[in-house]
Amino acid sequence: MDNDLRLQRRGLMFVLSSPSGAGKTTISRAILERDSEIVMSVSMTTRPKRPGEVAARDYHFVETADFNLMVNRGELLEYAKVFDHYYGTPAAPVMEALEGGQDVLFDIDWQGTQQLAERARADLVSVFILPPSTSELEKRLRGRAQDSAEVVANRMRRAPDEMSHYPEYDYIIVNREIEESIEMAMAILRAERLKRARQTGLGEFVKGLREGR
Repeated sequence: MDNDLRLQRRGLMFVLSSPSGAGKTTISRAILERDSEIVMSVSMTTRPKRPGEVAARDYHFVETADFNLMVNRGELLEYAKVFDHYYGTPAAPVMEALEGGQDVLFDIDWQGTQQLAERARADLVSVFILPPSTSELEKRLRGRAQDSAEVVANRMRRAPDEMSHYPEYDYIIVNREIEESIEMAMAILRAERLKRARQTGLGEFVKGLREGR
């Protein structure tokens, strides 16, 4: 008789961080397009929408007063102030997804990652993406044509401090070539899904095998 028991697992929080321009958003989008088992965590932010962004898909855009209310109520899994604006992750939908076996992808900075580690380290898989060089990082920032020269300069000033937090992450990817980096990130995700500790239905599955089911 075939063993038709389904192997259940707990979802994981898959975090990608990098200094601005190093590639985390591009890699995140590629993972979502290629892997149907993971969904994006939609963060809240107090910053204005950028060209091409869609509310509730890219971010939940809220007023600072509303954001602060959620912080005070303990409704955010993590939050941080970045470039004069606040970002945060609503806790309820993420924890519900994990319990249902759904993986959740995060495109957040080191501050947010530290808070996730404090709240749910066992569910966290963190990847830090580094640029191949400082000059390449600046080239990518300027090539996006999304920010003013002043904003680009500010991001470059902050990059060394952001990159200094790499030891806090589980994995490091140096983004020399984007397709190779995407494949590395997906390999990490696939391997982490197979960890025994996440296979919540493994005992029952093996029991079925031993019983000939």
